[in-house]
Amino acid sequence: MKVLRYEYEGVTSYGVLKGESVYPVAGDVYADFTVSEASIPLSAVKVLVPCEPTKIIAVGLNYSDHAKEMKEEQRKAPVLFYKPTTALLEDGGTILWPAQSQQVDYEAELAVVIGKRAENVSKEEADDYIFGYTCLNDVTARDLQKIDGQWTRAKGFNTFSPMGPFIETEVEVSSLDIRLELNGEVKQHGNTDMMMFSPQELVSFVSGIMTLLPGDVITTGTPAGIGPMKRGDKVSVIIENIGTLTNYMEV
Repeated sequence: MKVLRYEYEGVTSYGVLKGESVYPVAGDVYADFTVSEASIPLSAVKVLVPCEPTKIIAVGLNYSDHAKEMKEEQRKAPVLFYKPTTALLEDGGTILWPAQSQQVDYEAELAVVIGKRAENVSKEEADDYIFGYTCLNDVTARDLQKIDGQWTRAKGFNTFSPMGPFIETEVEVSSLDIRLELNGEVKQHGNTDMMMFSPQELVSFVSGIMTLLPGDVITTGTPAGIGPMKRGDKVSVIIENIGTLTNYMEV
């Protein structure tokens, strides 16, 4: 099931996407809800960021090839950092270029969307707490990241978390093709089986630190091939069986 959040005639709602039609949802999309029999053409709605997280917890250096290109050792535990919800950007939106930075990079990532309150969840229980998965671009001011040493400023600017366009709730993510295209050219190409820590392990690890709420997001790291964007570039995160997230750099 593909779940989306959209605006139609001035009203924001959740819906289920079937083909090119949106079926509105009544009730709590994370709990009890019904799907309308009436539909709206996808072309008639504005697709928004697909959930409203209270927090975005990101994982760094989770692909071994990316750790190598960053000259970092493989970690015994996940490396976490935080991206503010003000960084969220919908599919098709424009990534703003911060005045403080001279190098803004792309990072294709699989994002986990939490479906119910999670505290101290085991790896074996984690799937019960995962609502679904979507695409995310962990945009990074690479020059600032190198200066700061820690990553909050470099990854926290407004529009630096494009996410969407839909949440896929029925997908096996242990071995999915993931790639990033810049102006149609493949720049990153990997597979989720290259992760050092699986989404289930990450949900368990993070929920042992902080309570996760419905709609919260955990990003799972990026494969090798990170690199800079230029003004006016078109950037797409493409994940097998999940979808394509496309955004544009500010001109």
